[in-house]
Amino acid sequence: MSSMPVLEDGSLARRAFLGQAARAAFGITLLDGLAGRPATAAPAAGGTNVIYLMMRGAMSHIDTFDPKPGREEQGETKAIATKLPGVMFGEHLPLLAGLADRLAVIRSLTTETGAHEQGTYLMRTSYPQLNSIRHPAFGSWALHVLGKRSRDLPGYVLVGNGNEHPGCGFLDPAVTPVPLADPERGLENIARPAYLSQANFERRLSLAERIDGDFKRHYAGRQIEAYDQMYADAVRLMGSGDLAAFDISKEDAATRERYGRSRLGQGCLLARRLVESGVRCVEVEMGGWDMHRDLWEELPEKVGELDTAMAALIDDLAARGLLGSTLVVLATEFGRTPKVNENAGRDHHPAVFSCVLAGAGVKPGVVHGASDAAGRLPDRDAVSVADFNATIAAACGMPWEKEFVAPNGRPFKIGNDGTPVAAVLA
Repeated sequence: MSSMPVLEDGSLARRAFLGQAARAAFGITLLDGLAGRPATAAPAAGGTNVIYLMMRGAMSHIDTFDPKPGREEQGETKAIATKLPGVMFGEHLPLLAGLADRLAVIRSLTTETGAHEQGTYLMRTSYPQLNSIRHPAFGSWALHVLGKRSRDLPGYVLVGNGNEHPGCGFLDPAVTPVPLADPERGLENIARPAYLSQANFERRLSLAERIDGDFKRHYAGRQIEAYDQMYADAVRLMGSGDLAAFDISKEDAATRERYGRSRLGQGCLLARRLVESGVRCVEVEMGGWDMHRDLWEELPEKVGELDTAMAALIDDLAARGLLGSTLVVLATEFGRTPKVNENAGRDHHPAVFSCVLAGAGVKPGVVHGASDAAGRLPDRDAVSVADFNATIAAACGMPWEKEFVAPNGRPFKIGNDGTPVAAVLA
């Protein structure tokens, strides 16, 4: 096993530890030096959990949560009534329309970032993408500040391909999300190979420790401690009965159907299982929203999958007594143009878009802000991405106004300089 390289910003590079088991170990422990507190030796009790649904590709606000019935901009998507008087959603969201009294819909989000990579990075971190530093995703902030809930399970899990995800940014490697590409397959390669006895396995670990000894003595510090702890926790995770939380095949067929057999649906089911078992934060990605052409051929299925999955998630969390301690976030990087293009699609539109919150710390049955009659610009109560993330932090009881000092000496806040939207907070 080779020595551990250090990147230019001082953080440790990843490397393999029994294949996927090593990557699965990221996020196992919390070393909270940046917050000025000692390392947390035991799981934090209680606190808010986060299930973050990221719709990558820019979800059309007009076809989902901010329809404009009777106008040319509405295109082929009809508007339907919701449980809230006078509030309408797109026709492909009937289940969420029936749960509108549990949602907080923000219709006046706005940004200047109209490129996917930069927009997604901004939404996840509150900061513009820079070459000089990488900022933490919201889930890493949540784990950093709120702590772990389970001794063996990771604190932050990412269900999706993880491409371009900012991860832990300048925080400890310990709060990096555990990547899990396919919810159907769960964590893979987590058992000790059959050909490797326990004694040989332990000898290999001992050899790795000796090989890395000089490096660790030379670069002793918090990062090294986090990496060492990752090794120890990876071994413990491999033998833990809590790993069953990652196995959605243990759910009955009716429950799996209720969430929908889509990647998003099964990802949301997995998120519920993980939060129920003690995982602090789960992010579930859903791509495919970049509909520049043939929008009304692709959109019904895509929105239908979201409707089925998110409605089942909210209902399930509520039925299990978890919605009061779990914040569900539905986000996307920007909206899509009110004007339909020549290819029967909608193009990038950062000027106004919609996101949704539900559960812990949020007022139910709220619609905040509004776009103008055509859905082109905020008409009232504009909300920046930083405001949105500060709102999420405030709903979770996190210190959104506090400055944390990065390794380069610069101060950062969880929601940048955003201000929480008081109208949607409980």
